[in-house]
Amino acid sequence: MQLCVPQVPLALFLSMLLAQAEASQRAATQAHNTTRPALLRLSDHLLANYRKGVRPVRDWRKPTTVSIDVIMYAILSVDEKNQVLTTYIWYRQFWTDEFLQWTPEDFDNITKLSIPTDSIWVPDILINEFVDVGKSPNIPYVYVRHRGEVQNYKPLQVVTACSLDIYNFPFDVQNCSLTFTSWLHSIQDINISLWRSPEEVRSDKSVFMNQGEWELLGVLTQFQEFSMKTSYSYAEMKFYVVIRRRPLFYAVSLLLPSIFLMVVDIVGFCLPPDSGERVSFKITLLLGYSVFLIIVSDTLPATAIGTPLIGVYFVVCMALLVISLAETIFIVRLVHKQDLQRPVPAWLRHLVLQKMAWLLCLGEQPIAHRPPATFQANKTDDFSVMGNHFSHVGEPQDLEKTPRGRGSPPPPPREASLAVRGLLQELSSIRHFLEKRDEMREVARDWLQVGYVLDRLLFRIYLLAVLAYSITLITLWSIWHYS
Repeated sequence: MQLCVPQVPLALFLSMLLAQAEASQRAATQAHNTTRPALLRLSDHLLANYRKGVRPVRDWRKPTTVSIDVIMYAILSVDEKNQVLTTYIWYRQFWTDEFLQWTPEDFDNITKLSIPTDSIWVPDILINEFVDVGKSPNIPYVYVRHRGEVQNYKPLQVVTACSLDIYNFPFDVQNCSLTFTSWLHSIQDINISLWRSPEEVRSDKSVFMNQGEWELLGVLTQFQEFSMKTSYSYAEMKFYVVIRRRPLFYAVSLLLPSIFLMVVDIVGFCLPPDSGERVSFKITLLLGYSVFLIIVSDTLPATAIGTPLIGVYFVVCMALLVISLAETIFIVRLVHKQDLQRPVPAWLRHLVLQKMAWLLCLGEQPIAHRPPATFQANKTDDFSVMGNHFSHVGEPQDLEKTPRGRGSPPPPPREASLAVRGLLQELSSIRHFLEKRDEMREVARDWLQVGYVLDRLLFRIYLLAVLAYSITLITLWSIWHYS
């Protein structure tokens, strides 16, 4: 009993020494912590036991809601041939991480901290229309607030597939979608919502570069759920980027030259129908339009599913030029002067020179009245009779049998009668040649009048076709442009 009494004070003494040691160590630790920066202490506190491979919720039945936002910055390119749209957007994500929370008073009133993106859990939200990896800058940090709100801001160059409708080129309006969805997690794990209201997203053009070929009309939003053949459903948020092409450049470089060539072709009808210059003029114009189409062929968009209306417009203009050339060739062939050209038939003369001329307000065309063939034959017979008379008179036996009166002149010699006879024959052939030439001229004049009337008729039909086609195209393009 005497040996146990001194051991009690010793135990008390040892316990007091241990308590003092722990207190001194705790004080030293607190002093060391107060000397470290608050950001380091907070970062160590948050990431000490953090597991980035686990969805950051305390109750696994609670889904993680990710709010997203898109701000359109620029339209980089629109590839109609490959059906690809390249845009540059500002993309923002917002979600709550329940494992990244702290009390600001314990860490020098810090309410917001930037930490590496690779150190925390990030939702696997992608764009379904991705076809290529764009040249986007790498943003290695995210902002975390003391209640666990995580803000992930980053710019993206988005190369997406888009069904481009180029039929209305260059007055086309394109509607391309950007679909954000989780690649793996169903809606029970990750739900997607819109950060701002749809009206704010649609009308936000504050940072859009509006000096290029395309004009941003708006960004429409739509949320929907879709399910595969499995029992799981997925959430997705669609952003519809509605853009419109500025047509001024294409109107100046494509439409105006074509319109000028068509106007010159119409003016070419002012050349006389019997002039050979009209054919060469039309051929030169057709050749120039062909060269123009070769030059602008690279400018026109090309797809495998359709042809723009402007391409149809160029083809129809080429066809109109060919029709104009064919009409010119027909009229020139009709009025071409030939020695063996037949007279204008009576039915054609009546139909064209009277009916069509009155219909076209050209007035009734004058019709040449040639003398009948019997009258011409009588004139020729008269020359023959006169020649025969002089030939009979000039024979020697007749001269001998003819009594000479007193004071009558002596009969002409035989050589003189032969000369007169030859002269009469020459005069007859000359008159026959002149009458034949006048007849051919009148036939050619009749054909020229027929060709002139037909040329006016075909020209007005051609002009009406060009005007109707032009008005139709202008109306369609105006409706599409202002719709």
